[in-house]
Amino acid sequence: MPRVKRGVPAHKKHKKLLQFAEGHRGTRRNLIRPARESVMRAMAYMYRDRRNRKRDMRSLWITRINAAARMYGVSYSQLIHAIHVANIEVDRKILAEMAVNDPSAFGALVKTALDAVKA
Repeated sequence: MPRVKRGVPAHKKHKKLLQFAEGHRGTRRNLIRPARESVMRAMAYMYRDRRNRKRDMRSLWITRINAAARMYGVSYSQLIHAIHVANIEVDRKILAEMAVNDPSAFGALVKTALDAVKA
């Protein structure tokens, strides 16, 4: 059986790896082994943080809703409860957007929700 030389596939694989490592510091962008380690770690962080971003954004929305709700004398949890009782179909992302960009509409929504709880 003839001998197979693996130079071309290896160079292709290494070139692809070094392209992923562009922007890394020191030998992590030039040498194969440190570049592979650095790229693997970077990809693990990318995977993890795509999920954490969703968590962070929800936390930000809740913080904004709470701050805006307290201007109307109600806490976040009381507001969310009132919204559920009033059967208002709006998610936290939209509530946070309203709280920041349209405070008057947010205030009307809070009033509507609180009226539904009192009734």
